[in-house]
This record gives sequence, structure tokens and C-alpha cells, in this order.
Amino acid sequence: MSNFFASQIFVEISVAIILILSLGLTLIMSKRYFKSKSKPLLFWSSGMWFFTFGVLLELLFSFNYYFRSIGDLYLLSVSLIVELLAMGSVQLYNSKKLTNYYAGFMVLSTIILIYSLISSNMGNILDHYIVYSVLPLSVVLASSLVTFPAAILLILIAAISYKKKRNYKMLSIIIGVIIVAMAGTLYIVEIPVFLYYSEFIGILLLWYGFI
Repeated sequence: MSNFFASQIFVEISVAIILILSLGLTLIMSKRYFKSKSKPLLFWSSGMWFFTFGVLLELLFSFNYYFRSIGDLYLLSVSLIVELLAMGSVQLYNSKKLTNYYAGFMVLSTIILIYSLISSNMGNILDHYIVYSVLPLSVVLASSLVTFPAAILLILIAAISYKKKRNYKMLSIIIGVIIVAMAGTLYIVEIPVFLYYSEFIGILLLWYGFI
């Protein structure tokens, strides 16, 4: 049984389930944004589109389909997920100043990350059909510049928002956003064993919050 949970077919099935759940939720979130024009939903749904795209790439990886540009796209999308989800949470704080500061930081840190991906000598990020590899130092530092401030911001705003509203649905959404965001961060800091578990738990929490 333990061999099954480490097998390629198990990874393929797991990632396919996550992809279906994330695509369904992303469509629902996008539909709700177009109805409400809510700024948090705009960034959260945008982040979820990148998340769904990342999971689609993970599905390709599970079939051992990989080349360099796909690896770069995956690492970029993982970082953009965290930034966009954090920006969605920033909108809950309702501060134009904070929004502008973080938007400027997003643009600058993303440019640095793109440069590091283009200039680094990065090889195959897969190990036996699973996303697992030691990244070049420049990519780790640039990715951390994007993801860690965003993750801290997500946690702080989650605590403030819950303290103000005590809304369990909103709490589930925010925790789901944090876990989905942390999934990418866990990979970047080379703890990939939790990547798929984090994605699955985060998606379930988001489903509970939005449905």
C-alpha cells in the first residue's frame, strides 16, 4: 500500500483531482467577481487562475513531460499566486496607501524573479515525476523575495480581518488562501513533500468558504 502512495499513478490521480477542484472553484470565483466587482475577488480569482495553471503543469510533470521553459513558467506562476492572493487580502484592509506600496513591490520583485529565471542555469526540477529539485541560489532568493513578504502579509491581514468580523466563512477563505499560497513557498524552500497536500487542503477550505 505504501508503494502505491509513492507511485506515479497516485501522483497523477491526486493532481488530476486537485486540478478539477481548482478549476471549478476558479470559475465560481471569477463569476462572482463579474457580478460583484469586488476587489478582493478580482485578485483572489486571478491568483486562482495562476494556481490552476500551475496544477495543470504539475499534471504534465506527473507524466514526465518537462522542458526548461515549462519549469520557468511553473516557478513564476507559483510566485504570482502568492502575490495576487496577498493583494486580494490587502484589499480587505481598505488602504489605498498599502495597496500602492504593495503593488510597487509586486512589480519590482516580479521583475527580479523573471531576470533570475532567465539568467540562471536551472536544470530539470523534477525527480521521479514529482516537483522536487534544489534550485539555483539566485532563483531561491528572488522567489523568496516575492513569496515570504506576501505570506507574512496574508497572515497579518487574516488575523486583523477575523478579529474585526468573526466570520467563519471568511476565515475559511483566508486560511485557504494562506495554505494555497504556502504550497508554493514550501516548494521554494525545498520542502516539496507537503506541496500536493497543501494544495488539496487549501482548495477544500476555499470551497467551504465560497460555497
